[in-house]
Amino acid sequence: MTGRTHDRRTVLTTCAAVAGVALGGTALTACAGGNSREASQSQPSVAKGTELAVLDDIPVGSAVSVTTPDDQEIIVSRRTEDEVVAFHAICTHQGCTVLAEESRLRCPCHNSTFDPFTGDVQGGPAYGPLPRLDVTVDGGRIVTA
Repeated sequence: MTGRTHDRRTVLTTCAAVAGVALGGTALTACAGGNSREASQSQPSVAKGTELAVLDDIPVGSAVSVTTPDDQEIIVSRRTEDEVVAFHAICTHQGCTVLAEESRLRCPCHNSTFDPFTGDVQGGPAYGPLPRLDVTVDGGRIVTA
């Protein structure tokens, strides 16, 4: 210390400034997204046998967004006449819901893009692929395996 006395205003102003810096740092950390890897590590599971879509409703070479009975967002893609894949529609960047667009899957929050048939990242800040969901075709219905 300098040996001089501090008045109440100086002490309160200094304390407020220190608290502001501390809280501001916390707020900026929260805005930065923290550990974005948590978005894909906590993917919910879908009950086996859950119907996601009807094969005839997905043209070959395209993808659709579907919502499960328990409100989970899923992307179902049809590569060939009888080959389908599904992914959790949760972006691996910060957990936003990915949309099915013409020839790609896109996160509307920060524009990460994913391959509709592999789930691999094609661009943007996402760091990893969309988590795959095992599906099968059963009598023209696409169901979880």
